[in-house]
Amino acid sequence: MPYKVSFISLGCAKNQVNCEQMMAVAANAGHAIQIEPEGADVVVVNTCGFLASACEEAIENILETAGLKRAGLVKKILVTGCMAQRYQQDVLRELPEVDGVLGTGSYDRIADAIAEVMGKGGKPCYMGDIDAANQSGERILSTPPWYAWLRIAEGCSNRCAYCVIPSIRGKYRSRTMEDILQEAAELSDAGVKELIVIAQDITRYGLDLYGERKLAALLRELCKLNFHWIRLHYLYPSDITDELIDVVAGEEKILPYLDIPIQHCNDKILKAMRRRDTKASLTAVLRKLRERVPGLVLRTSIITGLPGEGEAEFEELCGFLREMKIERAGVFPFSPEEGTPAASMEYPDAETAKRRAELAVDVQSDIIDAYNESALGSVREVLCEGFDGERYYGRSYAESPDIDGRIWFASDEEITPGTFVNVRLTGAMDGELTGELERGAL
Repeated sequence: MPYKVSFISLGCAKNQVNCEQMMAVAANAGHAIQIEPEGADVVVVNTCGFLASACEEAIENILETAGLKRAGLVKKILVTGCMAQRYQQDVLRELPEVDGVLGTGSYDRIADAIAEVMGKGGKPCYMGDIDAANQSGERILSTPPWYAWLRIAEGCSNRCAYCVIPSIRGKYRSRTMEDILQEAAELSDAGVKELIVIAQDITRYGLDLYGERKLAALLRELCKLNFHWIRLHYLYPSDITDELIDVVAGEEKILPYLDIPIQHCNDKILKAMRRRDTKASLTAVLRKLRERVPGLVLRTSIITGLPGEGEAEFEELCGFLREMKIERAGVFPFSPEEGTPAASMEYPDAETAKRRAELAVDVQSDIIDAYNESALGSVREVLCEGFDGERYYGRSYAESPDIDGRIWFASDEEITPGTFVNVRLTGAMDGELTGELERGAL
């Protein structure tokens, strides 16, 4: 029997891909997918469980949906994803409103769970092998039609001391190049203009499957397809090879924008956190990238308050950020996650970690202000994404969706979202660039 099913996806883009696959499985089973949860027979809350704060957000969404259930606007609630995998028994015990859970190894069983919870009144708890989860399959895109995520691998084998990802997503598993290219061709044929290549660590791609790193080879093949932009997310700094840099610098479709999480720069802290980098190696690879990739914009993630961080180590981190002038950074206070080695180490208190995060954000604000100032007067290719009633907005190569803000621009011509246009940058507002349309779309 067909049912109305609504999906709520939280967390990262990789999680969103899983949700898009579940939507396709449900639709192929005959169910109707609807955006709003109100009126749904089943609401699927696809959770993040990477940090305690992500779990709190997931619980808030579950409780909001539970309110709809009590009001008779929703019949059943299924919880999937990383929090369900990490805290399966807690979810069932502490949240009685939840009617079933699916772990990260069981996304492809969503239709079975819907049938069980609706038809038989059961309480499914599907926890498949996280090291053998199916990565492929149809998707119903939940992004705007002009961009899409392409996940090239699942899991992680780096085992950083602060991270729970390997325990909830499994070991690193590359998809075959043939499988990836087939999916990419389908996305291209569907009109996707910006392809965003993602994995927990894309630089490791192919090592487990082919015995060698194959990201550069994969990117060359992706560039043969009809995408306008190809963007890369989550590169491990120690695995950025000269071959990969050559491809990034030489392929016109690959944007000079790289997301390279470094977490810290202090050698003692990096070693304790089981990172393979040193301050010297980070400095060397970032400088090499700057030299060989013109106009490069870097994004990274930083953790303040890690075990071993005193005031001197924090000042070293701020000095490194100023020296490297990394344009974009997500800064997070350390979260001691249950079950990780870092949680049992000695670390600064939460207030100190939070204060340092705020100070690091101030450093980054100065860096982005200087970057924006340097861009004024130039003309950027911008992917228009909408109109707010007064101005159009979009993104250039320097802005990734959802995390980097927008470029706002005036135009007396009507522009269809999904169109590439030239914008002359004339100002900045709250850390975002503003400008005016240059005559003629690209």
